[in-house]
Amino acid sequence: MTGFEGPTDLMNNRGLVADPEAFALEKGAASWLYLNGEEFASMEGGMSYADVQRAVPVSANVVSDPPIPLDLDLARRQIAALDGLPRPTLVTCRTGPRSSALIYLYAGLQAGASAEDVLARAEADDATFMKSDELRAWVASGLAQLS
Repeated sequence: MTGFEGPTDLMNNRGLVADPEAFALEKGAASWLYLNGEEFASMEGGMSYADVQRAVPVSANVVSDPPIPLDLDLARRQIAALDGLPRPTLVTCRTGPRSSALIYLYAGLQAGASAEDVLARAEADDATFMKSDELRAWVASGLAQLS
């Protein structure tokens, strides 16, 4: 294993978040980056950005759910939002893959880690994004082009 330890002050969801306030409290979150649009609130098991705002003192919303394309512009907007949030920070999408990809991308950029090291750590951590070829490629591309 490499020296890259993975995200330490960023946490993502692994499935739907049933109770945003309890989730934030359990994780000890100071802030939350919410990656969903408002249409998610009307879906079964969904939540709104207002739910997030009630759960933590500081939050940001960068809509990143499908059909929003995973590209470097989206990564830049997400990274800028993360840069402005106090730690520890929750990062959530609908069920976790996009949020896990973002936290490993961000942590890898902060550490100056290679894509190989970040993906190896994510595999060892059983990060949910590792099941998606698209998300693995997005993380590797982001690490190569944004560092």
